[in-house]
Amino acid sequence: MGKADKERLNQTLNSHLNTIHETFQLLDKAPAASLDKVSWVDVVKMGDQVSKQATIVGMLWTGEKPELKAVEENMATYFNTLQGFLLLSHGSRVGAGPTLSSCIHASVKQVVDCSFKLMMETVASYGSRNKDLKLEVTQLVGPVWEACSSLKKTPATNITAIGRAMTQVAVSVKDVLRELKELKPASTSLTDEASDDGVPTAASGVQDDDNLSLDELGNDLSPEEMKVAQSAIRVVFETTVVIKELIRTITGMLKQEKPDDGGSFVDSLEKLLNLCRGISVHIDELGACLYPPQEVIAIKAALEGLSHIISEMLAVVESFKTSSATFSQACSGLRSSITQMESELENSCTTDIEAKMHNVTVSDYREGEVMGADP
Repeated sequence: MGKADKERLNQTLNSHLNTIHETFQLLDKAPAASLDKVSWVDVVKMGDQVSKQATIVGMLWTGEKPELKAVEENMATYFNTLQGFLLLSHGSRVGAGPTLSSCIHASVKQVVDCSFKLMMETVASYGSRNKDLKLEVTQLVGPVWEACSSLKKTPATNITAIGRAMTQVAVSVKDVLRELKELKPASTSLTDEASDDGVPTAASGVQDDDNLSLDELGNDLSPEEMKVAQSAIRVVFETTVVIKELIRTITGMLKQEKPDDGGSFVDSLEKLLNLCRGISVHIDELGACLYPPQEVIAIKAALEGLSHIISEMLAVVESFKTSSATFSQACSGLRSSITQMESELENSCTTDIEAKMHNVTVSDYREGEVMGADP
């Protein structure tokens, strides 16, 4: 009888799992425009119901072996609640751009995955006398609670989702800035000389709130390479300012995001986010090229890419009804730093070529002197 009950539960479970899987696939498709938008608040409330059902599942295993009917009824209620949660989540994606949709999908998937583990373990433990298996069922209730609770932290609007994604980009760029500040020349006197020239050094860098530690990276940078690194620090720092001002500009336009805007505003925000991610790629490339031997051609390409992206960003921001003067100023500051670094790269290349030509000339002269000597 126990084996037959277990098989019956397995069949019931598989039927529920298949239904939920099919419903979850709705989140891979854009909801119909005719569908009424569901508030994320309602999704969170339904998530609370899923959490409560998970609690009930755990309580079934705190005492003696539950009746088969009780397990089946509990399973049906749980999956019905979970399916309702999925349908509401799908409705909340009306008007959502790719970034917000991705956030919703990730949060919902976490709830579904934890629910599957809980219910599968429930069926696997049915009829077992192993107390550890029963304990494992109750322990799997916790992850469901956490996944449902995390729904409250999921962004509810496009602007919030995109703003958070931009913040992540800013953090990534700031990490590069921190690494560049740890670069230092072989002799500290070189750093002191550079400081006397009024150029931000890799040791002192552009001051911010970070507590920086110096390691042995970059000890073999030549004075010329060190100056290039110092210029790069300024460029990366100005880049963080640009992204920060962009986020401020967007958050100041919260009231402009309306369901009837035709999606053009959201599309513009998504474009700005993609441009931010492009900036991050170029900053990573720039940082990687500063370690000796420095790749001047790659550095120039990264600076050119940054300059192009800044122009695109300005065009998008200026298309908004309310443009930002501070953002424009930040872009000007970055452009100025890029221009200065490009100039220093040219000077560095010229100096390098002259040095090589000098060495060749001296070498040729000495060789000719030897060739022309009296036997």
